[in-house]
Amino acid sequence: MRVSLSRRLRVTATLASVFAMALGGAAQGAAPSGPTAPTRAAAPPIEGKQLVFAEEFDAPIVWGERWNGTGTAAYKYWDHNDWYMVDWITRDAISVHDGIVTFTATPSEKYLEDGTQAWDTGLLSTEHTRENFLVRTGDYMETRVQLPTQMGAWPALWTWTVGRQDFRGNSEVDTFEYHPNGVDDLEFTNHVRYSNYIYSNYNDIGPGRWITVGSHYRTQSIDWYVNGKKVYGDGKGVPGAWRGNPILNLSIVDGTYHPVPTDPSITFNADYVRVFRPVK
Repeated sequence: MRVSLSRRLRVTATLASVFAMALGGAAQGAAPSGPTAPTRAAAPPIEGKQLVFAEEFDAPIVWGERWNGTGTAAYKYWDHNDWYMVDWITRDAISVHDGIVTFTATPSEKYLEDGTQAWDTGLLSTEHTRENFLVRTGDYMETRVQLPTQMGAWPALWTWTVGRQDFRGNSEVDTFEYHPNGVDDLEFTNHVRYSNYIYSNYNDIGPGRWITVGSHYRTQSIDWYVNGKKVYGDGKGVPGAWRGNPILNLSIVDGTYHPVPTDPSITFNADYVRVFRPVK
């Protein structure tokens, strides 16, 4: 979820080209216009796994049981962050309806330490919960999300755990990051044994589209899957003792590398978060 070198070097698309490409995708019928998710996949794309964590968002979130919605240790100030983003985390930015969780970001009454106006937004983490679920080496974690259309959005599914687990001092692996100005780009990053990859596929990825994206954490390689197909393996992996708390969130960029918001609110929808573990 942190900013990578490759993203810093990318030239952001103009708003005109973004909207032109987005409209082109919609014309092809690839981008559902509403929040209703497509039919859920029943099984992971990897054999020999059993379901050990299933958040289907079929009921209101009971805060503190499975999910913490107040912040993360990955953020400089726990509930807000000023590192290339303007997030101020609040549970009020998260709602659940008809099996879908919606993150809604809006300008905040609060201001960051440098005087920049923050945006109230949502973050779900298993940190500091009674369940305290951790993904671990060998697991496959998957989500189905609707990629946002509004400029300034920065959704992601990633991991974080307090404590030094590698020479970089964190356990972060980004299953995906997305910026609407990138149109058909998903970013995959292994911060444990560093690797970074931009996956582009206009047939599957674009503002407003529903996609399934997952990561398989192996010692030899982290492999990323989009819509059930493996699209990248980094050949580096994670240590056998690696662990990480899942985090699903919507950040708002500060304009350093991507366009700032132009809409009064930004939304991001997700259908589920599932983790599959090797069958013993």
